[in-house]
Amino acid sequence: MPELITRSTHRCFDGTQGYYSHASSSTGTTMNFAVFVPPQAVHGPVPALYYLAGLTCSEETFVIKAGAQRLAAELGLMLVSCDTSPRGLNLPGEADSWDFGLAAGFYLDATEAPWAPHYRMGSYVNLELPAVVEAHFPARPDRRGLFGHSMGGHGALVSALRHPGRWHSLSVLAPIANPSAVPWGQKAFARYLGPHPADWQAYDACELLRQATYPGHILVDQGLSDQFISQLQPDVLEATAQQVGQSLQLRRHAGYDHGYYFVQSFVHDHLAHHARLLKD
Repeated sequence: MPELITRSTHRCFDGTQGYYSHASSSTGTTMNFAVFVPPQAVHGPVPALYYLAGLTCSEETFVIKAGAQRLAAELGLMLVSCDTSPRGLNLPGEADSWDFGLAAGFYLDATEAPWAPHYRMGSYVNLELPAVVEAHFPARPDRRGLFGHSMGGHGALVSALRHPGRWHSLSVLAPIANPSAVPWGQKAFARYLGPHPADWQAYDACELLRQATYPGHILVDQGLSDQFISQLQPDVLEATAQQVGQSLQLRRHAGYDHGYYFVQSFVHDHLAHHARLLKD
């Protein structure tokens, strides 16, 4: 297990909000992540809820903007958030656009050069990060939840559908639900996974649902004034879930856009959803 570097810690609602780094075997880089440890952890391990952020974000975005720590402290949930891509590689084209490369890893394991050796956020989120967290923090390995926003909502859906035994609760906010059918996903998948759309299905939530459902209820929230709703395809996700018998609730909210004011408004419902499923 690699050494854990503590960047800073802060008292927060009688728990601890910390920022950490470690050498990642998945990405071959230093990866940053954040953990909120609730006060109940002094008595023993607690359920851990992992959050995946969207395009242009980092491990700090959710921590600072979502306002989730107060309820997490009340519910006894550990909150874990990670960065959205490897950093410091200086690969050609990595920083040319905001929706691909740096801060846009799409939570997959790339197969194409030059991305394949390092852009392995799928392995990082599903395997390496939980192992690091559970080795260094009082997190229960049998009580892991997963949620995310936008690109991170895509990552949460895909990760839970690909690894249902690892994630014991699931929810998403404004996810990119059908990425192989929209420009954001097509741009990223063609470069990370190659030019053949058949190879993209392994990281498309709607395609994965058609192969196997998630063994639990999925909570989805979507703002109806979301400026990116054409990229998200929530109606396709809902229709696919109905077709295959997936337990899923899509809540539509008039007036809400895509940003963190939307996330703040409904994040407590998501924490409560996970607490019901993760706590004994």
